[in-house]
Amino acid sequence: MRATFAYTSARILLLVVSIVLLYLAGARGLLLLALAFVVSGIASFVLLSRQRDIMSGALLTRLRNGRARAPSFRSRLEEGARAEDED
Repeated sequence: MRATFAYTSARILLLVVSIVLLYLAGARGLLLLALAFVVSGIASFVLLSRQRDIMSGALLTRLRNGRARAPSFRSRLEEGARAEDED
């Protein structure tokens, strides 16, 4: 969760910096927003690759841990459904 928050915060910060710099350069309106998204996207691709790798590793770990717990959850769920059917 921390890695995802850090990556998302960095992406938002890059977008804000791009908006400010493009505004100072004279871009306005929809052009400003479009250019800011393109510039921040390219910058984040280059500058945030390490954070993106860390975030994807953390998410993959969470998914693997969730799958390991899923069979026990499923068996408890089926047990509860059987108990309700008996009533």
